[in-house]
Amino acid sequence: MSALSRLRAWGAPLLPGVMLSATIAAAAAFLGAHYGAPVMLFALLLGMAFNFLHEDGPCRAGVEFSAKFILRLGVGLLGIRIAFDDLAQIGVQGAGLLIGLIALTIAAGFLAAPLFRRQWRFALLTGGAVAICGASAALAIAAVIPHNDKTERNTLFTVMAVTALSTIAMVVYPLLFQGLGFSEVQQGFLIGATIHDVAQVVGAGFSVSDTAGEMATITKLFRVAMLPVVLIAIVLVLRVAGPGAGQGKIPLLPWFMVLFLALVALGSAVDLPGALVAQVDTVSRACLITAIAALGVKTSLRALTAVGGGHLAIVVIETLALLALASTALYAFAIL
Repeated sequence: MSALSRLRAWGAPLLPGVMLSATIAAAAAFLGAHYGAPVMLFALLLGMAFNFLHEDGPCRAGVEFSAKFILRLGVGLLGIRIAFDDLAQIGVQGAGLLIGLIALTIAAGFLAAPLFRRQWRFALLTGGAVAICGASAALAIAAVIPHNDKTERNTLFTVMAVTALSTIAMVVYPLLFQGLGFSEVQQGFLIGATIHDVAQVVGAGFSVSDTAGEMATITKLFRVAMLPVVLIAIVLVLRVAGPGAGQGKIPLLPWFMVLFLALVALGSAVDLPGALVAQVDTVSRACLITAIAALGVKTSLRALTAVGGGHLAIVVIETLALLALASTALYAFAIL
């Protein structure tokens, strides 16, 4: 059998599910652009409407492929956005503050979870999503933590919650930070440090001023750059915890994180054309939206509505903790 024949034999069972996920993603992108609403949220909700196609039939294998491989590819390609020269503009104090905020936000999730009888997986998933980069971080963390029967449902809920909260924050936070008397640079830093998703950070930052928008974007990219660091830490802890904590041997550095770091290194060493960066970033976003659509197809509305108020309470607590810690630290240490 030729290589082409083997490729066809491998890809044919995946095609219906991948096409379904990609079509839902395209519809979500159209609706998001037309109505100015979060694309991830549209992809999730539209995907859930097609849950019946995942039960049985030709779409199942491709949907699983989209929710796993295409997801990881999208996360790996996120590295194209980041270069060390950009991150250096944050400064040592700013970098230290952001690292501390990430750690404390994740810790807040672990402290809040037992209060609502939720497991450590959910605390880590939501804490990482709030602390780092919203939906993208949730998807990346879900790819490395041990799965159980609630993992996909919790991942989708986390994506939905952080996307909704980011949209609210995009409107509220600029007004709040201005009312508290922060300078434009400080407002940009706080917006980048506290809003979950990149798109909402950019929208909120540039609604204040170009200066605030640029600082918000750089600050957010620093948080995104911490994603592989957090993932490696998670994997190390799980490996030390032993077989009971995971499912089989977890690679120290998953292939998609190798891709992420390679793109960061490439972008830092070489001045990549802006058009190329934009195209790769578009592919990354398309992969993530497709993966969200696939996860939506895999999850029934009944399962998602069964999560209870405790899930939402934990995400809100983490969000408010991040906001309070960042604002207080900027006041206390007079950074920027």
